[in-house]
Amino acid sequence: MPDSTGTVVRSGPVRYATAARFAPPRPVDTDDTRPPSGEICPQLPSRLDAVMGPPLDTRPQGEDCLHLTVTTPARDDGARPVLVWFHGGGFSSGAGLMDWYDGGALAAEGDVVVVAVNYRLGALGYLCLDGVSEGNLGLYDQLEALRWVSRHIAAYGGDPGNVTAFGQSAGALSIRLLLETREARGLLRRAILQSPPLSITARPRADSEDLGRVFADLLAEDPLTAGLPAILAAQRETARANLRRTGSTLEPPFLPVEASAAESGEASAAARGLDIMYGWNADDMTAFPGEGDDAAELTRRLYEEPLARYGAALARAGARVHTYRLDWRPAGSPFGATHCLELPLLLGTREAWRSSPMLGRESWAEVDALGAAVRAAWIAFARTGTLGPTPAPLICGC
Repeated sequence: MPDSTGTVVRSGPVRYATAARFAPPRPVDTDDTRPPSGEICPQLPSRLDAVMGPPLDTRPQGEDCLHLTVTTPARDDGARPVLVWFHGGGFSSGAGLMDWYDGGALAAEGDVVVVAVNYRLGALGYLCLDGVSEGNLGLYDQLEALRWVSRHIAAYGGDPGNVTAFGQSAGALSIRLLLETREARGLLRRAILQSPPLSITARPRADSEDLGRVFADLLAEDPLTAGLPAILAAQRETARANLRRTGSTLEPPFLPVEASAAESGEASAAARGLDIMYGWNADDMTAFPGEGDDAAELTRRLYEEPLARYGAALARAGARVHTYRLDWRPAGSPFGATHCLELPLLLGTREAWRSSPMLGRESWAEVDALGAAVRAAWIAFARTGTLGPTPAPLICGC
């Protein structure tokens, strides 16, 4: 049911699609009158709880999880710019329904519509296993959510012709893949990619199938009928096996499957004419202990340099490209300008981010003051494709 909060209305959860286990999503039938379950995809605790803090809201977990929320200043014919949020979490944790991703401030301050999306995670979303799943189901969920926005957002006061996808980490990697997907053409006008670790965007199919067999051996049950506790337990052990295999605390066990060469070759044409902003946080890699001691060098190598190459390729393809770097280091935080630090500047509330370790000793008044300036920059981009004035810790054109 719609929930009026201040000057905005947050509607949801709204079921945007349905899916059987390991099957592609299907649009919700017009005669489907079931109330939404409000479930989020079954998941283990996030590996970034030490940085972000654990989520303070509790959501039911289950496979009827293809839900979204819509936050709008008014359900009228305002034809406002639309921002569609794809959360991070290493393709293994998180949910658009979480209070961290409340779009109320963005919607109220910018007179825009904010959509936050759940999608399938972990093995349920990205298992690649012969006879069970071809992989990329979570990506197909996101594509179905964009189709839902195209069909329905006008009823919530939004303009289906002015949609900006924005996402962080795994959410940003998802947007990169969507930009290279033929079916997504025409559904997006702009995109914002926040701290995508591009080196782990996708995994070759052969490697994905190898890891799928590791998961199946650890599960020792039929994946189609196994209980969710068994699925999650096998996921945990697959993550440990992947860590032993790669030595990387950054690379999650379940990733999108790499597109074929023919499909990848269409990426340049898909970017032509789009407005795309990308960036990173100056100390992104402090969130991933175990990768090395020099976080600055690791951040440069795993975020700054790959993003520069990606941006140059986008520009050659005809995209209008903008960049940023967040240098804000909250007082008292041991993490500096770490991975996920921009999230409370854009989304969520004081209560949702209460006691988040990465915010250190900063008061919510200080966080929200900087957040208002960062939100204004994102709103300007969603409206015009260019950034307006930005606060000093947000360096643009870097």
